Amino acid sequence: MLTSKQRSMLTALASKDCVMQALGKNGLTAQFVATIDGLLAHHELVKIKFLDFKDEKRGIAEELAARTKSELVRVIGHNAIFYRQNPDPEKRRINLA
Repeated sequence: MLTSKQRSMLTALASKDCVMQALGKNGLTAQFVATIDGLLAHHELVKIKFLDFKDEKRGIAEELAARTKSELVRVIGHNAIFYRQNPDPEKRRINLA
């Protein structure tokens, strides 16, 4: 569980230096979930832009976080930010301490 300070820090990082993916008309497919899972494993912080499904973005973001075992940091506008810490301490890119 992330604290409010950690969420704030991750949001700031996501606005500057973050991998971005777009969720379009195909929705939350198994391939999209696998792509996000791979990006989280390598980058730890991923931003999703909702091109479609804008009315359902909160529910889709929560489902994606559950399916990728990541934390939903924040939903801002039509973007959602996800974080998953790398289990290997030597490969971690983001220090939340």
